[in-house]
Amino acid sequence: MASIDKHLLVAAIDFGTTYSGYAFSFLHEYERDPLKVSANNWTAGSGGLISLKTSTCVLFKPNGDFHSFGFEAEDKYSDLSLDREQDGWYYFRRFKMKLYENKCLNRSFKIEDDQGHTMVAIKVFTAVIKYLKDQMLTSCKNQMTDIKATDILWVLTVPAIWSDASKQFMREAAEAAGIQGNHLLIALEPEAASLYCKYLPFERKGEGGLKTFTAGSKYLVLDAGGGTIDITAHEVQRDGSLKEIFKANGGDWGGTKVDHAFQVLLSGIIGNGAFHSFIEKNKADMVEFFRDFEVKKRTIKPNAPCDEKVTFKVPSAMNDACKDENRNDIATIVKSKQHFKGNLSVVGDKLRVSGDRAKELFKDPVKHIVAHLKKLLEEPFARGVKSILMVGGFSESLVLQDAIKKGFPNLRVIVPQDAGLAVLKGAVIFGHEPRAIKSRVCKYTYGVITSQLFDAEKHDPSYRFTTSYGAVKCRNLFSIHVRVGDCVDIGQPQSVINYHPTEADQTGVTLKVYVSTEKNPKYVTDKGCTKIGHMQIAMPDTTKGRKRSVGVQMTFSNTELEVEAIIKDTGEKVTAAYDFL
Repeated sequence: MASIDKHLLVAAIDFGTTYSGYAFSFLHEYERDPLKVSANNWTAGSGGLISLKTSTCVLFKPNGDFHSFGFEAEDKYSDLSLDREQDGWYYFRRFKMKLYENKCLNRSFKIEDDQGHTMVAIKVFTAVIKYLKDQMLTSCKNQMTDIKATDILWVLTVPAIWSDASKQFMREAAEAAGIQGNHLLIALEPEAASLYCKYLPFERKGEGGLKTFTAGSKYLVLDAGGGTIDITAHEVQRDGSLKEIFKANGGDWGGTKVDHAFQVLLSGIIGNGAFHSFIEKNKADMVEFFRDFEVKKRTIKPNAPCDEKVTFKVPSAMNDACKDENRNDIATIVKSKQHFKGNLSVVGDKLRVSGDRAKELFKDPVKHIVAHLKKLLEEPFARGVKSILMVGGFSESLVLQDAIKKGFPNLRVIVPQDAGLAVLKGAVIFGHEPRAIKSRVCKYTYGVITSQLFDAEKHDPSYRFTTSYGAVKCRNLFSIHVRVGDCVDIGQPQSVINYHPTEADQTGVTLKVYVSTEKNPKYVTDKGCTKIGHMQIAMPDTTKGRKRSVGVQMTFSNTELEVEAIIKDTGEKVTAAYDFL
């Protein structure tokens, strides 16, 4: 876990579902202007599109060695495909969501590439982080040549709704990439974005006569990314720090759902078989086609005039695949089907989609987001919430912005000009201000396994056992330290709970740490309970008749948990070696 002392340089890596990037700032720059954050310029394709993030795509050689990342990986894979040389290469695209989708995550977990080949996920994630780390080091050394590893604090962003296992996975990947664990912070994406927005000019000027970041104000952060929608609720404290007032929540309703809807539309025109054939046999065209869609979908308007259309260039290979399956080209099929009339048309090699039909691509994710927000705002914590802060790449969508504004007319909806960079730049600020988040709401119930004297009226008889000295006890009980929904201060130890050895002659104990998704789990074997760690504790010799005990307390340090045991007889402290993977 990283030291929170001041560092000469803070560098952040935002590992996104669709786009990724890095940014950094030196301490003297932050002290002068927190928004003075440097980010890399990436160039996409032959068209020379400049972006402050690059595509989350990674390419490995047939022998498994890393080759390239981002737009460079996309372009190389396209070239290989044009020359029919892509077989055996490993091309991974939009794979971050696998950590969210996999509920049994472990270090040997494998992910599939574009051609169905598999690779251990930790290797893929490590390669990406290492690439971004090395690129960042090259960039910042151009500004200060004598920078040392010990001068740098690294910040790696993760969605707030991710499990503890996913967060640990990312930490281990970062350490495998060469980042020292004591120089690494994990930042929750919506929290990072919130810190960034705190310094924006519209807040300093009090735009509209209302300041979101004044003491006592409450607001929601809607972090809409490519894969996940992350929602947190904050209350500003007197010292300017932030207090989380409801546990992080959300779902997989990100911008890639729009991409999926577009693919369904295309499949509905040319047929599933033809679309699959195009994807499999024309990788270069596929990369260019969907890169173009990524740009176009941000321009789709919520209230476009009836005659305004969104135009996509149809690759000749897609038309050929259509003719092979249907014996007709795309233009003929579109013209012949009644339900396409007025919505779709084909002019030359251009597919023209009406504004209303283009807006329909957003229907499913937007519906889920608005419904979820409405449900949240009915909760008691939401009393006094005045604003919704929209950040993340998907928040740049005019359709999503319009839906949020119409869905919540009584709330102020704030969309920073560079919403897609708010997480990345905010992560840099978080590295300079690690104490800016004062408290969080627990997503889980934490505790340890214990035993108590057996009570026939409340204990399960299958857990009954007798100790060597004749005491009848109940095993597998969940001793709760912190409950889901509890508000915990960051870095402040929770109450100590004392435990005693089961047997009188024990020379040591193993304390096992558990989490549960339930508020009041009774047994560690209940549904939703998972073991996450343990502590081996040697018990000292004591005088006859003295009752030995171990005090256990938990501390939440930023996004990570520390569990410490204090041996009462000696004062010795033992830290849990917990493992979510």
